[in-house]
Amino acid sequence: MRAIRLTIEYDGTAYAGWQIQPNGLAVQQVIEGALQQLLGEAVSLRSSGRTDAGVHAAGMVAAFATTRQLPLIAFVEGTNRFLPPDIVILDAAEVAPGFRPIADAVAKHYRYTVYNSTVRSPLRRFMSWHVRERLDLEAMHAAAAHFVGRHDFAAFRASNCATKTSVRRIDAVDIVRDGETITIDVIGEGFLKNMVRVMAGTLVDIGKGRFAPEHVAWLLANPDRKKAGVTAPACGLCLIKVTYRDDI
Repeated sequence: MRAIRLTIEYDGTAYAGWQIQPNGLAVQQVIEGALQQLLGEAVSLRSSGRTDAGVHAAGMVAAFATTRQLPLIAFVEGTNRFLPPDIVILDAAEVAPGFRPIADAVAKHYRYTVYNSTVRSPLRRFMSWHVRERLDLEAMHAAAAHFVGRHDFAAFRASNCATKTSVRRIDAVDIVRDGETITIDVIGEGFLKNMVRVMAGTLVDIGKGRFAPEHVAWLLANPDRKKAGVTAPACGLCLIKVTYRDDI
């Protein structure tokens, strides 16, 4: 039995998220169907995490077991023949049978994109959050520095997040403006449900002047979701990369 690791890119606009669920078509479901067409056997994907409905990925990692002795390029090109235009396999690698896409990850990189303009952009509506008010990047930078380190992120998670602990480590939060586009890059060991979206929403509220930059430090010490910012729309979020020890 072989263990195959896939790196996947997808536009999540049309999907109910990564994970198979009863309320809509999931990215996982589509890829498993394509693999079954290629291999002639049922496949169960184990992923590096979940993305919500409307969230995108440039580097989702998933793994599966198969008895088929195909060359690795066939798992890429062969599967892609059965996939729709908004999902693609970028790479396939053979890994140890005990490879665990979630547990073995040492870091994840998410990017949140804000389109900061008085006029909306039809071409960017599925890939960014349109914010009309001019945002104060200096205040956002000052606030972002408080996220770095190991903290209790209970104020930055969805109310239905069932994770046992809300303590997470954040390695970096970088904010860059390029014309009317603002990107918020967050790298950390792992994330709670909606965590990056609430972080982005809070930073945008700080950029609008609703909160002072020091409010982030207060929220980390006083885990009250109701006192944090809005949950930013799913369309602006993209999983950029999942890093494993062997990749470093």
